[in-house]
Amino acid sequence: MKFCKILKNLIEERNLTQKRLAEELHIAVSTLGGYVQGTSEPDFEMLIMFAKYFSVSTDFLLDLPSSTQTDSEQEENLLRVFRMLTLEQQNIYIEQGKAFLKYQNRN
Repeated sequence: MKFCKILKNLIEERNLTQKRLAEELHIAVSTLGGYVQGTSEPDFEMLIMFAKYFSVSTDFLLDLPSSTQTDSEQEENLLRVFRMLTLEQQNIYIEQGKAFLKYQNRN
């Protein structure tokens, strides 16, 4: 998947506007628009800023094989979603997963 599509998906997942993201990253809206439309690509520094902002790896942004040891795209997505949560939400998420496993093992 191209960087522009990955970036667009991340923006949509977080219900952000391009204007708000540009403001938070201190870049021009037109610059961000170029990244989202695929007419320009970020430099290394900007790529790192996106990775930090969205809590993803640069490998993820560039659609490269993960440097982490995940077995599938589903596992990569699960990890990405988990990292977006607050600490409290992560703890709830883990407890729900454990409850799901207990329920599954009963059947």
